[in-house]
Amino acid sequence: MRRFADLLEKLILTPSRNAKIDALVGYFRDTPDPDRGYALAAITRELTLKNFRPSGLRALVTERVDPVLFAMSYDYVGDMAETIALIWPEEPRKKGVETLPGVADFIFKVESCSKSDLEDVISKWFDDASEKERWAMIKLATGGLRVGVSARLAKTALARHGGQELDEIEKIWHGLDIPYTNLFTWLDGLGDKPHIEANQTFHPMMLSNALDSERDFERLDPASYDAEWKWDGIRVQLVIDNAEPQNNDSAKARIFSRSGDDISCAFPDVTSSLSGQAVLDGELLIGKPTGREIGSPEAIYRDPQPFNYLQQRLNRKQAAKKHLRDLPAFVRVYDMLFDDKLDIRGLPLTTRRDRLAGFLERHDNPRLDLSETLAFNSWADLAMLRAEGADCFGHEGLMIKARGSTYVAGRPKGPWFKWKRDPRVIDTVMMYAQRGHGRRSSFYSDFTFGIWKGNEIVPVGKAYSGFTDKELRELDIWVRAHTTNRFGPVREVEKALVVELAFDSAHLSPRHKSGIALRFPRINRIRWDKLAAEADTLETIQNLIGGRDNN
Repeated sequence: MRRFADLLEKLILTPSRNAKIDALVGYFRDTPDPDRGYALAAITRELTLKNFRPSGLRALVTERVDPVLFAMSYDYVGDMAETIALIWPEEPRKKGVETLPGVADFIFKVESCSKSDLEDVISKWFDDASEKERWAMIKLATGGLRVGVSARLAKTALARHGGQELDEIEKIWHGLDIPYTNLFTWLDGLGDKPHIEANQTFHPMMLSNALDSERDFERLDPASYDAEWKWDGIRVQLVIDNAEPQNNDSAKARIFSRSGDDISCAFPDVTSSLSGQAVLDGELLIGKPTGREIGSPEAIYRDPQPFNYLQQRLNRKQAAKKHLRDLPAFVRVYDMLFDDKLDIRGLPLTTRRDRLAGFLERHDNPRLDLSETLAFNSWADLAMLRAEGADCFGHEGLMIKARGSTYVAGRPKGPWFKWKRDPRVIDTVMMYAQRGHGRRSSFYSDFTFGIWKGNEIVPVGKAYSGFTDKELRELDIWVRAHTTNRFGPVREVEKALVVELAFDSAHLSPRHKSGIALRFPRINRIRWDKLAAEADTLETIQNLIGGRDNN
């Protein structure tokens, strides 16, 4: 555990990318299996421990420390793990005696212990540990290390450790199992490269670049590009290995998010419907409920609903029956990477689309829908479609793709563009402020904003981005000077400061007092010049929503 704690300390205190890679390479070189594999899983956010809960930690620490003191310390520090590590009463350490488990033993013990025994075990570990080791154990158990290392950076360190190309690791990564023993055997030069069927695992996705319409349209020929609607869902990859059409075994069909997370368990209505052999690229959406039982062969779900419908089904270990009935999922498919076992990523987009259309025709499925290709003759025509789609149908904007483009992982410049609709803006009033985390822990940086509903200001959204460091300091000073009430770490402020919020879309939501939920709200401008009475009203946002979200 000491070695793992030292690694995390190096990573969090080292700003240099190369220095972080060197620290990881050293850890992989000097740490035996399976500890290094479990540490890698934690760093890449592939590891989830089910038996360890932050609420249990809070209970343990308040048995040893005054609860008020802990609450005040947590409010100041802003991080649960760091607060507990610092405030836990120190015990005399046994010199030369290693009483703490290694990473693998720690995980096995945590997952196998009963709840009552686990509390005693953790307390003993914390007593025997240094501040740094306590912090490492808490981070390992609760996830979210936040040490400035992305999954890709960790894989880059693996590639350097083994003298391999990063792409070779990416190709097999999602077919590997924790603790990656066969991976390290290969990288250490002691065995062969793990064999993963190419059409049975996740493949890094091709990404687009934001379009600069004033600059890019001057150099692009509209005849060489296709355009599609940009839908308000999440990007997914379907990996289908059901060779027999009648075999609907969901274990042989998986859904991966853009980052490569397996989200299949949350969407069994989609996975159980998939047949054939293919790897498809598309947008996961919620369709309009039909009132029919799920699985009814005549049921069609392909009327996309706003993102907040989909949000109710995301980040769940399993789907509730109510969600399967009322929030039916489907995938609007727009690309194909593998047709059967054939890798077609090197073929032009138009050819891949033809193969995709053929696959969907052979495997007729109400859960799969081919994305529409829009007809246009000029960029001016496309601009009109973009405005129409945003105003009338709730699209996020447009995707513009070169007809001859191959499917290349990453974000190559030129083949694919996204042309998002212009953000909406409204004038809101600051209502509440809360301290941030990390380097923002001493600033009030998380804000709740409201709009007028009659003579009352009601919350409409939260925002914690969009401002400069200078504006953050100005907002923090204003909050402290205009606090009217306190609720733990939250301050209620005088309803006097107007802030212009930008957001992508607004949807009806019964979960909010205003009845409205904003998509990606962020601070656009601080309106020091405006009075609170001049802020926007609920009717303003309702007019922006229009008729579509009221269906």
